[in-house]
Amino acid sequence: MRKLIVQEFVTLDGFFAGPNGEIDWHIVDEEYDEYANRFLHSVDMLLFGKVTYQMMASYWPTAHHGIADFMNSISKVVVSTSLENAEWQNTRLVKENVVEEITRLKQQSAKDMAIFGSASLASTLLYADLIDEYQLTVAPVVLGEGKPLFRDVQDRINMKLLRTRTLQSGCIQLHYQPGAAH
Repeated sequence: MRKLIVQEFVTLDGFFAGPNGEIDWHIVDEEYDEYANRFLHSVDMLLFGKVTYQMMASYWPTAHHGIADFMNSISKVVVSTSLENAEWQNTRLVKENVVEEITRLKQQSAKDMAIFGSASLASTLLYADLIDEYQLTVAPVVLGEGKPLFRDVQDRINMKLLRTRTLQSGCIQLHYQPGAAH
């Protein structure tokens, strides 16, 4: 069975984006790029919510550098009840039965799947016990306000630390398994 991994940049105060979706605080240097490329090539499907999908779909189809070909050719799933269609290359729209559909995708024999951004989708799938791992890159910045990674938390969710890595930029990468006992 393939894993579903949430891969995010977050601030020290737990936001994955500023109040208006700003990500200008991301520290993307050569060391982070190497990690991101390794990670991307370990998956063969990306999952997005509507907002992240629209941001990605407005950028990658016209990009002509680095990983643009990969981003455009990889299989993508966008989860939205309000989108009418998903026109970005190799994208499928899921409008209903999200938990059932992601469960079905996880049961396929293939590389892992990843979620970028899309905190609402990630939270829905976390509470459905479908997230296998969080790979968080914590940036040394406090925003004070923004879009929280974990939304609508009702009960405590324990996480098991799998590994850490300190980057030269001052960012720290934390890999966690949700729902694991301490």
